[in-house]
Amino acid sequence: MRAIALALIVCTFVQSALAAATVPEIDPRASLGVVQNWIYNYRTKPDYAHVPAAVRVLFHSQTFKEPENSGIYLGFIAGAIGSNPAKAEQLVNSFFPVPPEEEWVIVRAIAYSGLPDWRNLLRKVAPKMPGRRVMIDGYLNGTQPTLMDIPLEEAKPGMMDKLRGAMTQNPFKKEERKLDTRLSYATHQDLLDILWGYYFATGSRVPIQRIVQMLPWSKSRDTVDKLTIGSMARYTLASYAVRDASLRDYLREELARQSGPVKEPLREVVEAADTVQLGAVRKDAVAAVDELKIKGSDARRNMDFWGQLGVGALALGCVSAAALGQVAVGIPCVIGGSASQGLLSFWEKQQ
Repeated sequence: MRAIALALIVCTFVQSALAAATVPEIDPRASLGVVQNWIYNYRTKPDYAHVPAAVRVLFHSQTFKEPENSGIYLGFIAGAIGSNPAKAEQLVNSFFPVPPEEEWVIVRAIAYSGLPDWRNLLRKVAPKMPGRRVMIDGYLNGTQPTLMDIPLEEAKPGMMDKLRGAMTQNPFKKEERKLDTRLSYATHQDLLDILWGYYFATGSRVPIQRIVQMLPWSKSRDTVDKLTIGSMARYTLASYAVRDASLRDYLREELARQSGPVKEPLREVVEAADTVQLGAVRKDAVAAVDELKIKGSDARRNMDFWGQLGVGALALGCVSAAALGQVAVGIPCVIGGSASQGLLSFWEKQQ
């Protein structure tokens, strides 16, 4: 009997040891810097078994206290979930318990994971996060987009739409400021970080392709947001490619395939990575943003130019016809006079 009892004790001890080996424990007081370095190098040496422990450190370090500053970690968790569909549910369950105020991280990471069956996984873990029911339902019913469904930028109303709006809206009605919760890569800088986090977890080219699509904004003089995000896309691509030979090779292949507005900034990325000239990329980005802040957007500068010439107003007949959809205004009819400044003010509000 004593031998049997001893055997049971040994068996229990071995099982406990195996369980501990399956989900390695990391001291929650471990340095966030250690985990950051581990995340950056993960794609070259995947260590799936340690992901739960690393995530616990991230939660313990209150990394997600400011959602807009935690994109790279959210992206990494999403990528880790998506990288192994067979073990995705087991991995997600290993994250719990999660502080209620940070459960949104799990919800969004599942939705952003790219798993073919991410909705079912989200439904399975939903009972553990009753306080996030609204957010969960938003992803399940499609009102909240997944990472790759987020548009690069919101479609802007064309001239005809603006003219129709000018004719149908009451010009004396005070506009109510509404909260804009629409997502786009052009307006949310944290999405760039999420893409990089996803890449670190998977080594996938999909997020890199998305980042490459942002490169033309580095030449944009439209808005500070687009110029900033485009410049950061260009700089981070060059910076990581300096230390990542496979990424550098991929970007070189993309350069041969690309054309149009992507090609020139991508050429700059490849050249900066090959010659390790990151300082030049950074200086150019800072100078461009400063110039835009001082001089304003291209659209604004063009309006100022036409306003100074005194020919900036569309003739009333052209406006009416456009509002009714009866003409397509290619080169607008113009009239001289002081009315130009009034119309310029209208266009400025639309930018």
